Amino acid sequence: MAVELNELRDQIDAVDKQMVELLARRLALVEKVGEVKSQHGLPIYAPDREAAMLASRRAEAEKQGVPPQLIEDILRRTMRESYASEKDSGFKCLNPELRSVVIIGGNGQLGGLFGRMFKLSGYQVKVLGSKDWDSADELLKDAGLVVVTVPIHKTLGVIEKLNNLPEDCILCDLTSIKSKPLKAMMAVHKGPVVGLHPMFGPDVPSLAKQVIVHCDGRDKEQYQWLLKQFSIWGASLCNIDAEEHDHGMTLIQALRHFTSFAYGYHLSKVKPNLAQLLKLSSPIYRLELAMVGRLFGQDPNLYGDIILSSDENIEMIQRFQRSFGEAVSLIESRDKAGFVESFEQVSQWFGDYSQQFMTESQNLLKQANDSIHRPHSS
Repeated sequence: MAVELNELRDQIDAVDKQMVELLARRLALVEKVGEVKSQHGLPIYAPDREAAMLASRRAEAEKQGVPPQLIEDILRRTMRESYASEKDSGFKCLNPELRSVVIIGGNGQLGGLFGRMFKLSGYQVKVLGSKDWDSADELLKDAGLVVVTVPIHKTLGVIEKLNNLPEDCILCDLTSIKSKPLKAMMAVHKGPVVGLHPMFGPDVPSLAKQVIVHCDGRDKEQYQWLLKQFSIWGASLCNIDAEEHDHGMTLIQALRHFTSFAYGYHLSKVKPNLAQLLKLSSPIYRLELAMVGRLFGQDPNLYGDIILSSDENIEMIQRFQRSFGEAVSLIESRDKAGFVESFEQVSQWFGDYSQQFMTESQNLLKQANDSIHRPHSS
């Protein structure tokens, strides 16, 4: 049996080696594709091409007796690597006549990411850090685009200082709240203004499929090239009114960050053995625990600023506290019928999204389970 098993494993190893060689060839071709896209100003992410290619490969896999989802998983992972390598080829510069891009807060992680992307696109980038305000007038006098990316609590104060920009300069910010910064930029600058919110952190390998929200301010025809530049980087654009954006962020960011904080805070009080919890965890709990733990590996000031950025956020958290209390009352009273009734009401509210989220989460959980290494226990 051992001889037979070893022979089969040797054959598998040989196939795996061929797969590695094929992946290397594919990545080399992708690099050439990136060069062509750069020359012609094409986005690194083409959703129609990706969807058509995946559908074709799934059909081919099925004919070969290979599970279609398997080839899709392999290709999606490969494409993620491809998008990251494509950006190294640089991007076409859509506005070569633009004067310098000044990033206020460009020494920070997010500012640094955008600075690199602008440089990869051939723009002249200057950084105005917290210690550079003595030379701010010199840095800003020939700016064609000024990007404000500083902590939320400093954003309005920084914007107020920008009252002497060239009139045709585009002024924008990357803050996670939009209404107040947009109004402040409109008040201080008479030229083009746009509010931006990148819905991702600075650790993304590429901007492919990442969302950038834009809230129109003034002279929007003057910054359309900027939005198209983001598209070339691979980003998906979402245009929304600033106040609507902030209402949405109350739930998407403030409330979710707070509930993660509260759960982690509670765990720190209960003090469970985390290593033991992980051993007992199903993939979904491990993923949930990882998302909570991830929060506490980052800057607390950032999350404090997000949660405390508006009265609306605090009011929503207070409403959540009341809803939580109502749910606790159901449990305290051992009211299973009431629990089931409330559960079904929520299920009806989610509607078809429940099944969609079930499918999406199953795929995520399979990937999460694949990445877990569980040693044999004695």
